[in-house]
Amino acid sequence: MKYNYYPGCSLEGTATEYDIATRAFIKAAGCELVDIDDWTCCGASAADAVSHLLSLALPARVIALAEQQNDIDDILVPCSACYLNLKRVTTRIPSDLTLARKLNLILEQEGLALAGRARPRHLLDVITRDIGPSGVRDLVTTSLEGLTIAPYYGCQCLRPYAVFDDPEAPVSMEPFIEAVGGRVHPWDMGGKCCGASHMNTKPHVAMELVGAILKGAQTADAIVTVCPMCQMNLEAHQKKISRLHNEELNISILYLPQLLGLALGLSEQEVGMNLNLSVTREFRNRAGLTMEKREAIGNNP
Repeated sequence: MKYNYYPGCSLEGTATEYDIATRAFIKAAGCELVDIDDWTCCGASAADAVSHLLSLALPARVIALAEQQNDIDDILVPCSACYLNLKRVTTRIPSDLTLARKLNLILEQEGLALAGRARPRHLLDVITRDIGPSGVRDLVTTSLEGLTIAPYYGCQCLRPYAVFDDPEAPVSMEPFIEAVGGRVHPWDMGGKCCGASHMNTKPHVAMELVGAILKGAQTADAIVTVCPMCQMNLEAHQKKISRLHNEELNISILYLPQLLGLALGLSEQEVGMNLNLSVTREFRNRAGLTMEKREAIGNNP
């Protein structure tokens, strides 16, 4: 299986480990990623505040570049915000010819056009529907038996486009946790909001939301997610949130391809765990990481 690959800005900055792990896991699973040449920002959530048309034109350019580059229809997108923006364009243009004309007029300046065949797909969608739990299970070389994992989906990979899972009761990560030998942490926080960019604009709101998620996972060994914003909110503010709640709320936060990659025999370096902000000693011990591997990962709590 071959996919056009759109990492987006976060995966070249604050979420470099997500990019590293995604590339490593997809390769280990026997699939191939083809980078989209000259890709640019999708606009994230900021572009819409400046111009609604701009918020559509930016992801439209990425889609048009992919369609021009090759005949691969699927665009694999690990970042939930990027996926949402690309998906919005491909969902709207078939029924909104006026919008399609406006976007193509903009793209025409670069010799680009929307062909209408691209399919933006979230990484979790590809893992769920193309690789599958049995595909992962067949590749496991290092069982993660004994680890309890809390799957955290966040908002944007499933809302408003419920393509591959139920946004109110998501379960798509659970078979993969079990496939690598882990136990699924029983909770109802998987689809709750982490506050997203409110961590910067209204931190008191986001801190409460993240605090509830961290509290809900305290009997797990790690939280696993598929969104750079969620990852940052969950791992970067644990000490401050612990002080606010007057209790220790430290827990390891990993990206799904990092967890799966470890089970497939990839090293911690190969899945970028040296870049994670929160990987606890308890998790390392229970995951069976050796002292040499721990030193390579760094001085995480």
